[in-house]
Amino acid sequence: MSTATAYQQGPWDLTELLQEPSEEVLAEVLQGLEEAVERFEGRREELDEAMAPEGFLGIVRQYEALVEQSVVPASYASLWFSADTQSSAALTFRNRIQQALTGLQNRILFFSLWWKGLGDEAAERLLPSAEAEPDLRHFLEDLRRLRPFTLDERSEQIVNLKDANGISAVLTVYSMLTNRLEFELEIDGEVRTLTRDELARHVRSPQAERREAAYRELLRVFAGEANILAQIYSNRVRDWASENLELRGFSSPLAVRNLANDIPDEAVETLLEVCRERSTVFHRYFRLKAGWLGMDRLSRFDVYAPIEES
Repeated sequence: MSTATAYQQGPWDLTELLQEPSEEVLAEVLQGLEEAVERFEGRREELDEAMAPEGFLGIVRQYEALVEQSVVPASYASLWFSADTQSSAALTFRNRIQQALTGLQNRILFFSLWWKGLGDEAAERLLPSAEAEPDLRHFLEDLRRLRPFTLDERSEQIVNLKDANGISAVLTVYSMLTNRLEFELEIDGEVRTLTRDELARHVRSPQAERREAAYRELLRVFAGEANILAQIYSNRVRDWASENLELRGFSSPLAVRNLANDIPDEAVETLLEVCRERSTVFHRYFRLKAGWLGMDRLSRFDVYAPIEES
């Protein structure tokens, strides 16, 4: 007899992060973070390129613990808001956490900026060994890759404040807008009201008519918000370009993401070039797929069509 049980889908249980988002719990969390930040700020004067590696490692561990401590309320706030983007309580809580953490993060920026500013020889002397502390060594090496694109402390603090009150707020509006949209689709003779995620399932329907209807309904609803969505997108693009190209000096918008992914620009350019040169492979695949589906030619609605019904 099978002991397997069906998983019952339900809302996230976030109590392992915070018991509840009450004023008392929030005040306790923020007070704990404030005290941890104050203790870390007291280590600033100890930072010296001539310090003992053991002392530096202690500061890194304290920094790690502080970051982990701040992630808990940030994760709770993000997940609560993601679960219900129309909840004013979730939005208010998320905004309060974001504002508080931005201020606290600005106060501990000095550590990462000091580390990035060290000369290579001094940094190498302080790095923990890969055998003893592989994760911390990788983290510290990763930070130093950002050296050429890092600003002074006050400028970095301003960027953080700008992000919290500017582009992050714009992206929050995007989430609130797109997650309240509703879509209508006829399924088995009945018109149903669906969320975007529910509609997306039918883009991969084995029925060609339903795939097309799902696509057209998606485009119809989003077209009604086209002006707002275009404005959000253009502001996101301008913000990204202004900060990373004009202020930080990256060679291209794509180079920012490549560095974050630890991939050389040349590797990505090679990948794109090979894809362009071998686009005929994709063309052949789509011609084959059209034949498997009994069609002369695929339409846009058939790109994700399953080969067999399931």
